[in-house]
Amino acid sequence: MNKDEYQPIAETPDCSIVISRIFSAPRELVWQAMTDPKQVVLWWGPRGFTTKIEQMDFRVGGVWKHVMRGPDGTEYLNKSVFKEIVPHERVVYSHGGGVRGQRGVSFIATWTFEELAPEKTRLTMKMVDASGDARDFVVQKYGALEGGKQTLTRLSEHLAGQQSRPFILSREFNAPRELMWSLWTEQDHFTRWFGPKGFTMPVAKMDFRPGGLFHYCLTSSDGKELWGKAVYREIVKPEKIVWVNSFSDKNAGLTRHPFSKDLWPLELLTEVTFAEQGGRTTVTVKWLPLDSTPEERQTFDQNHESMKMGWGGTMEQLTNYLDAFAVRK
Repeated sequence: MNKDEYQPIAETPDCSIVISRIFSAPRELVWQAMTDPKQVVLWWGPRGFTTKIEQMDFRVGGVWKHVMRGPDGTEYLNKSVFKEIVPHERVVYSHGGGVRGQRGVSFIATWTFEELAPEKTRLTMKMVDASGDARDFVVQKYGALEGGKQTLTRLSEHLAGQQSRPFILSREFNAPRELMWSLWTEQDHFTRWFGPKGFTMPVAKMDFRPGGLFHYCLTSSDGKELWGKAVYREIVKPEKIVWVNSFSDKNAGLTRHPFSKDLWPLELLTEVTFAEQGGRTTVTVKWLPLDSTPEERQTFDQNHESMKMGWGGTMEQLTNYLDAFAVRK
């Protein structure tokens, strides 16, 4: 990188990238998540990336240096200089970086924060490259469009954790992690045990991949039907599965809780992790309301005990299935 990388760029229609998302969060909270290095390091970057911040001096003239590591181990060096800061409204910085020894990138970035309502904020990220060719390069080589969308999705998940107390439940199973992974990811196994105690799953369709849909129907002992769906967001074999869970209907639509008058969140961010030690595997479930209202978050926070019973029954069914599976083997 050299000093010329930080000169103003004259914008033309074909040299910019614009990515925008509306968050169910106050503008101040979104601002803090974007500008506090202790928070940025937790979510910045596309799926599967980690970020190490070497320096983030958030002031006009300050430098932001960070290294992003991709799932394949490739390191992406980044250096930015903040040019304009209007608290809670706007940030402008010049940026340069890339993979060492390869053609780099250089652009001017602008973040704008627009308050749509007390609990709604539109964040827009705009990058202006020096030319259309430079813009096409950053899109094709570095996946700037898709990567930007994934980054903002990760921000929405981070904000969910800032607004609610997560529900967390862990259970240890006498089975290796490889087997437990199969029980959670293969339809023939998963449909035989998943769900609260006393429920069976007669209908299910699993497309186990990032972006794939798991659509299912649970049936209680008295014949009540409970439709649900999960959209997979992240799969890291054999360590972690992340999906968005919601109540549904026969057509995979989005519905409210069918058996409750309380205002439950429409969507829940579900993270399941698998940790093995000594041939035994600890499964941890973490639940958070996603893109929710204050009323939905209040309902969620007040019902941790019922969630404990529901997930506890599910884990009991998994234990029973695992025991029967061991006998069959």
